[in-house]
Amino acid sequence: MQSDDVIWSVINTQFCSYKVKTTTQNFCRNDYNVTGFCNRQSCPLANSRYATVREKEGVLYLYVKTIERAHTPAKMWEKIPLSKNYSKALEQIDKELIYWPNFTIHKCKQRVTKITQYLIKMRRIKLRQEPKLIGVKKKLDRREATRERKALSAAHLEKSIEKELIERLKSKAYGDAPLNVNESVWKAILDREKGGKEKDLDADAELGMLDDETDGEDEDQEELEEEMEGEFVSDLSEEEDEDGLNELSDLEDMESIGDDGSEGDSEEEGSEDENESISRDDSRSKSKVVLGKRKAKPPTKAPPRKKSDKSRKGPRVEVEYEHEVESVPLTRSALANW
Repeated sequence: MQSDDVIWSVINTQFCSYKVKTTTQNFCRNDYNVTGFCNRQSCPLANSRYATVREKEGVLYLYVKTIERAHTPAKMWEKIPLSKNYSKALEQIDKELIYWPNFTIHKCKQRVTKITQYLIKMRRIKLRQEPKLIGVKKKLDRREATRERKALSAAHLEKSIEKELIERLKSKAYGDAPLNVNESVWKAILDREKGGKEKDLDADAELGMLDDETDGEDEDQEELEEEMEGEFVSDLSEEEDEDGLNELSDLEDMESIGDDGSEGDSEEEGSEDENESISRDDSRSKSKVVLGKRKAKPPTKAPPRKKSDKSRKGPRVEVEYEHEVESVPLTRSALANW
């Protein structure tokens, strides 16, 4: 038969695997303890009549100790499921522990309230959409970073070795047909070289096309600039130009006649006037424009005129202009009267 006093004396004074000692109070780590404290009333090992409440997967159970099955510890606790309704669960505890001490009944009800509160809180947290916290494993990240670095260095080394071997094969350092090289590898290298050359040729052709396009654009711009420059067209016809020249010759004849009748001073002045008229004719002949479109040339500066020492000028000459009228065809009556 179990003796509760003997068990408690051993647990209290000597050793217990569930006891946790602190400076203020001792605690119990046994799953069936009602309060969690290490004392005579709440110790599940030193009490023959004992009951507690536990939760498994959101369901509350009332565990009652039956001392008659103490020889089989696996079957010593009777498991009674409690209702999800809080008030009904308290009624069940009162019904099952009707003749038990008040301390055990009160502590079981306290445990039911505490467990129902934290179950409600758990349901509310699940309904919220909060960010999931994930732990950062620094050691694993560091290990993966070192592996990546080593893999990159190995890849660079393999590429450099491959380039060196390809250069040796091209230079025929191992002969025309090296022994340790497979034909498939050799063909793959040749195909790769051909593809690279074709890409270079395509790039050169594209650059040439771009140069041609730019040249064509430059030529078009030059033509537009030439068209935008000033174009000069003569307003006079050929007949009007000839009339103007004839009038100039008549003026020269009249000036020569005036010069013959004047004295020596007037002769000098006439010669100067003739020189001036000649220079004017030259300038007019230069500025005469041929019919049709042509580019504008910069105007040439006329030579500076020599200032005459004498203030007197030549005789004044009056010039008369005759306007020709279009001839009307003569009729017979006009000829008879004429």
